[in-house]
Amino acid sequence: MYDICKPLGKIRMPFDAKRVTRCEDEPVDDGTRQARGVHEDVLERLGPDLLWGELSATRDLRLELIEARYGVSRSAAREVVRVLEAMRVVSSRRRVGITVRPRVEWNVLDPRLIRWRLAGPERPAQLRSLSQLRTGVEPTAAALAALHATPDQCGALTAAVIGMSITGQSGDLEAYLAHDVAFHRTLLEASGNELFAGLTDVVEEVLAGRTHHHLMPSRPEPAAIRLHGDVAEAVSARDAVRAETAMREILAEAMEAMEQASAADERDAADSAVLVADAAG
Repeated sequence: MYDICKPLGKIRMPFDAKRVTRCEDEPVDDGTRQARGVHEDVLERLGPDLLWGELSATRDLRLELIEARYGVSRSAAREVVRVLEAMRVVSSRRRVGITVRPRVEWNVLDPRLIRWRLAGPERPAQLRSLSQLRTGVEPTAAALAALHATPDQCGALTAAVIGMSITGQSGDLEAYLAHDVAFHRTLLEASGNELFAGLTDVVEEVLAGRTHHHLMPSRPEPAAIRLHGDVAEAVSARDAVRAETAMREILAEAMEAMEQASAADERDAADSAVLVADAAG
């Protein structure tokens, strides 16, 4: 197990860098802040509607429809369309209008799209795809981190594991999630590979999805936390092989836990359907 007394440099407590979208000194007026909130709210409702809701068969998405259905202004509707264009969910051209692209053209690594898919019937398939992606990336990232991590990054990994241990024992899953995200974000960044580091938001959505869709045990498994500690220790010791092996074990444990939770959800749903049918009969 990792040694928390080992000198790893200054330990930085985790923070969510993804949420920092502007310089602290950049002024943002109340109108701009409110507009951002409106279009984000519409996106979180429109996205699932397009994926598997009432608009899933829609091919032409008109501004008037967005305005009427979600009760927003024309400017907010345009901002929503701009975001969807950036996600490659829609295309907008003069004289043609707003067209929903075929799904194969959507940016499947966009964190919003991942979050929407995890919230609906595509969850099992999405979790499987994301787990396979992580298995292909994170063990190699761990090995590279053992070669390239700075003392500050080693300290951040250790701090995250300590935080996971404390919050895991107390059953505070939201706080545990924050430390878990910090661990995996730091590891990907410490790999020294900018493409791996570019997947940090994707991994965060997977971890958040596990928590928010009840695919985590009420108290995280101590064995899983110990494996995170093993990775932190191996990275600090510059042991690439051990870091890669421990990360593979983390991902295998996470996949098994999610499959068990999904199976339990399916059994509960089936039992509920039987009860409803019996009551109706």
